[in-house]
Amino acid sequence: MTVLYGYVRVSTRDQNEARQIIALLEEGVPRENIYMDKQSGKDFERKMYCRLVRKLSPGDVLFIKSIDRLGRNYSEVLEQWKVITKDKGVDVVVLDMPILDTRQEKNLMGTFLSDVVLALLSYVSENEREMIHRRQAEGIAAAKERGVHFGRKPMPTPEYFEEVYYKWKQKEISALEAADICNMSKSTFYKKAKEFQEQMQ
Repeated sequence: MTVLYGYVRVSTRDQNEARQIIALLEEGVPRENIYMDKQSGKDFERKMYCRLVRKLSPGDVLFIKSIDRLGRNYSEVLEQWKVITKDKGVDVVVLDMPILDTRQEKNLMGTFLSDVVLALLSYVSENEREMIHRRQAEGIAAAKERGVHFGRKPMPTPEYFEEVYYKWKQKEISALEAADICNMSKSTFYKKAKEFQEQMQ
């Protein structure tokens, strides 16, 4: 008996899973058979996806809204497509791309066309992701060249730090007391004390 399943993926920054779920429900996929992950598509180490694959049986049909919901890594998408369609014997239907419907054209030409289109789309998705990362890296490098600093600004050393430092060195106060006086954590005080000591050498 054919069982219909659906897979939904959204990133943690994009919570718009409703559109995907509605599309799957309209195809007749039972709500309880829709598996969803809220994480990046860079790999397939996803809890619900792995659970779904274990559940699939020969003759079942898996629906996804678009190929990038399956994943964004070119080689891994192709590998997972092979696992689902060939090893598991499950049909895959990509709603946004009718040619990627393995229920249709079961002959050699149909399989060939699906494989070509899948490879092309997966390549474009991965290339887009790499382009975004490259632009981010270039932007960060350009900003650093302009003197832009990233991360939290270093805590300014109070004017009376030297006096507190010497009281601590002479064991008149503890490190914790010194840190409290300087309004900083104990670890920050130790770091500032080390920097001050190196400057005095």
